[in-house]
Amino acid sequence: MRAVVCRELGSLDNVVVEERPDPCAGPGQVVVGVRAAGVNFVDGLMCQGRYQMRPAAPYGPGGEMAGDVLSVGEGVTRVQVGERVMAMTGFGAFAEQVLVPAGSLEPVPAELSYGQAASFIQSYSTAWFTLARRAALCEDEWLLVLGAGGGVGLAAVDVGVALGAHVVAAASSAEKLERARALGAEAAVAYEQEDLKTRARELSGGGVDVVVDPVGGRHSEPALRATKRFGRFCVIGFAAGPIASIPLNQVLLNNRTVVGVDWGAWAFSDPGASRELLAEILDMAANGRLHPAEPTARPLEDAGAVMAGLLERSVNGKVVLVP
Repeated sequence: MRAVVCRELGSLDNVVVEERPDPCAGPGQVVVGVRAAGVNFVDGLMCQGRYQMRPAAPYGPGGEMAGDVLSVGEGVTRVQVGERVMAMTGFGAFAEQVLVPAGSLEPVPAELSYGQAASFIQSYSTAWFTLARRAALCEDEWLLVLGAGGGVGLAAVDVGVALGAHVVAAASSAEKLERARALGAEAAVAYEQEDLKTRARELSGGGVDVVVDPVGGRHSEPALRATKRFGRFCVIGFAAGPIASIPLNQVLLNNRTVVGVDWGAWAFSDPGASRELLAEILDMAANGRLHPAEPTARPLEDAGAVMAGLLERSVNGKVVLVP
């Protein structure tokens, strides 16, 4: 089979496509023929050796995919050959086939394409965990989403709308903001051209209740200052690079709260609760309450270029690799 391999941590030029042996399902395992593999920001960080988890190279990147069950190992009854499935794989999803523990697989709802399913779990689980669990976003509250043109940002817009909030999307370009508007954002801030704090306050009538920040850098502090009394500022990541230094007097003033969000660590520590959360959002997608966008499809050979685009924040929306 053809598979993407990171030969050495560092430059994304070390990411290549190689021929590898087809996997064979052992007890409790399933071989899935990959139809689409979601590319996430963290994949590029891992290949560069900049993530807290440093896999031993050479290794196969890619942690999220959807496809068809090709074969099952001894004792597997949860899925059958030919079934459409999706999963977080950890590694190895950027390939024609991937070996997955049967317990990690979920059926793909009929309403989702392979591309939507392959780019759903990480972004939407993060957004739902942030807004429904950690920030307790309420109906009619104002939500400000930074990086609203990226995967997590778009998912946060969609989830915010589903929870009945008034969503203000903030992003760096008109194209990214248009994607957010298509998912239901009722207002937008182009934070490279407009004053984020001032504009967010104007749009929300005095300040937002919740901020979702997967970007970091220089936009974090004005976003925090845009929150009203008892506002919640959710820290998800640092796509812009620098980790912002927040003046703590801005947390004290107006009784604001800073909320740390690490869905991945929580899901690993409490897999039962994580499966319940995933079941909730898959049901919402199947019932039309969530609207994951169809991602852009690229071939396996473009893996390095796509990850570079994500790290440079030049990619709009989600991208999947299609073997």
